[in-house]
Amino acid sequence: MTTTADDEFRTIESAAAPTRFARGWHCLGLAETFKDGKPHQVKAFGTELVVFQSESDGKLNVLDAYCRHMGGNLAKGTVKGDSIACPFHDWRWGGNGRCTGIPYARRVPPVAKTRTWHAMERNAQLFVWHDPQGSRPTDEVTIPEIEGVGSDEWTDWTWNSIVVEGSHCREIIDNVVDMAHFFYVHYSFPTFFKNIFEGPVAGQIMHSVPRDDIQVGSHYDDPDSRLESEAYYHGPSYMIDYLTSYAQGMVIETVLINCHYPISDNAFVLQYGAMVKKVPGMAEEAAAGMAAQFAQGVEVGFEQDVEIWKDKTPIDNPLLSEEDGPVYQLRRWYQQFYVDVEDVTEDMTNRFEFEIDTTRAVESWKAEVAENISAGRVMDTTV
Repeated sequence: MTTTADDEFRTIESAAAPTRFARGWHCLGLAETFKDGKPHQVKAFGTELVVFQSESDGKLNVLDAYCRHMGGNLAKGTVKGDSIACPFHDWRWGGNGRCTGIPYARRVPPVAKTRTWHAMERNAQLFVWHDPQGSRPTDEVTIPEIEGVGSDEWTDWTWNSIVVEGSHCREIIDNVVDMAHFFYVHYSFPTFFKNIFEGPVAGQIMHSVPRDDIQVGSHYDDPDSRLESEAYYHGPSYMIDYLTSYAQGMVIETVLINCHYPISDNAFVLQYGAMVKKVPGMAEEAAAGMAAQFAQGVEVGFEQDVEIWKDKTPIDNPLLSEEDGPVYQLRRWYQQFYVDVEDVTEDMTNRFEFEIDTTRAVESWKAEVAENISAGRVMDTTV
């Protein structure tokens, strides 16, 4: 059979998800949740971890979960002093991975050591370092400190997590450059959109306004409000999003965390939390309520993404228009975390900037919104 030009069509290319996990810091959650004197089991990086707090200095430690003696699960054991005791035979392991004692034995075997994971507390959160090559983290790839965490001027973090099955965490990274989905999936109206990639950092700068055909249930709802967002991934899995909302004559500053860690090559834990700077004169309870409400709105947004991911297919060769953003450049940036350090190339880390011309999109969206209003199609996204 002869194939003509009219018979040609685009096929989807999709390689298997990488079985290797990204090199970098990964946030396991709020540090306080691990400080209750109990061991905590975390399924991550294709294995099981145990997190426990030393009694003497309050340090959080992360070890492989299974005891090197007979395979007991340390997460089912007991914290005893600065060690975690296995529930099977009471072998005890310190935060440095060395066996600190065997109550029934004369001595500890010199080779009694388990894997310990580099851990760090920052921004009131617990991070663990992962690298298939076994390197130690450096200052060049550290997580920046967020000003205001723990101060009286800001609320405490809200925190939520979702287990996303059947999807690789690259899907959430693609959102960094995906301007159009904010309108169609999240009911936002981007008016400015720019990306900046450099080294281990990938940034998204976006300005947006509300859609007139959306009824938003918010006590500070304002049809003339606007939002400015500066979001940056620091490494492969931790995004800090600085948000400034202008509404009802107020300026509301929010910091949103969007982070994840892999469970396996086709499942990951998506986590997110927010803290809000207290508006002068606003009561503590009202400020906390604002943070909770904002976080609830974020939860709806992430759930909208998850619903898309459940039914889409991975695609390595997306067919793009000029307004779709630098998808391929972002994926090259992201690839630096999945290769050996010596294989990182300049095109993965060199500074790259791209601003989308939103003129055509804004014209199209304004027409769509006007048509929806004219037809009485006003959606209620009250949360």
